[in-house]
Amino acid sequence: MTDTITTPTPTTGPRLGFFTRLLEDAPAEQRYRFALEQIETAERFGFATAWVAQHHFSATEGGLPSPLVFLSHAAARTSRIRLGTAIITLPMENGVRVAEDAAVVDALSGGRLEIGLGSGGNPKSFPAFGTTFDDRRTVFADNLAALRTLLGGKALIAGDVQPEGYRLYPQAPGLADRLWQATFSAVGAGAAGTAGDGLMLSRTQPRPAENTSATLDEVQLPVIDTYLSALPDGVEPRILASRTAVVADAEDLPRLRELTEPALRAEANRLVGYDTSGLSLDELLIATDTHLGTPEQVIESLAADRVLPRVSDVSFQVHSVPATNEHTLRSIELLATEVAPALGLKVEGGAVAGARVGSGAGAGGGSVGLGAAAAGSAR
Repeated sequence: MTDTITTPTPTTGPRLGFFTRLLEDAPAEQRYRFALEQIETAERFGFATAWVAQHHFSATEGGLPSPLVFLSHAAARTSRIRLGTAIITLPMENGVRVAEDAAVVDALSGGRLEIGLGSGGNPKSFPAFGTTFDDRRTVFADNLAALRTLLGGKALIAGDVQPEGYRLYPQAPGLADRLWQATFSAVGAGAAGTAGDGLMLSRTQPRPAENTSATLDEVQLPVIDTYLSALPDGVEPRILASRTAVVADAEDLPRLRELTEPALRAEANRLVGYDTSGLSLDELLIATDTHLGTPEQVIESLAADRVLPRVSDVSFQVHSVPATNEHTLRSIELLATEVAPALGLKVEGGAVAGARVGSGAGAGGGSVGLGAAAAGSAR
């Protein structure tokens, strides 16, 4: 441990992002305070984006049913960092109301909102919103069409009471160009690309039955290819890769690994579909696509991910590692000051004077580089 500040060096690689599902072992109000503190810390350490998830009716899946409400408060606590939803489960929403709420948040934040959308979610939650899991894709498409029409400044035609249609107030200039779609599949990626939306890739996802041992990048690289081939000419690719990465000081790592093993074993059983009782923690980390370790260890494991050089944005989350708020805050610092510079991720500004920074690999320890061409060479 040292008191020396390692200043992140800005690059032209993927933008650095933070993501949270608000899953700390705490009451809801404390989870929200933790998440606000984490987002403020991420802004202070040069993260470009902060993303929050949406979950309904379950404290164990995620702690936030109303992401736009939360982000309106986060906007008042920050000044630069872009604020995004990852994701709004659009089939459980009204597309017009999402457009209105998003427009207000975008106005309050000074144009910093990013809207990530998806069609998935817990199948048991859909009936409470007047729909079914089986109908989710149709409802998603209808709501997305309404959302896109209104955000684009066009009139939404609905019924014959107002023949001229309905226009969004407040207007949200440019917000239609900040839509993202989350998907596991090439089909979904093609739809996002055709629309000119951004593509959101998950921190982990099921492996195909014909190749259950495939690495995450093996599964996601074809999805990226399909997205890029579908993009209209002249539209800049926007690809966000979410990754689980928890960076810790060497002296804190043994206890964190001890806490992590049961959580990852439960997740691995769900993901891989077989008994993982014989797997070591290191094998569980691989099975769940989790990067946990010192700065040097996380740099090494992330450098092997062939998706990262092809994206415009990377967002890091701690879940499903049962990290405390203190673990998360420290990981944010180390990601910005140690990991991001070594991997060539774009850090906006420097670390805060007086912040506690570990003595890991460091920005001066050389770069294994995702590369200056990362964002621009996504095609």
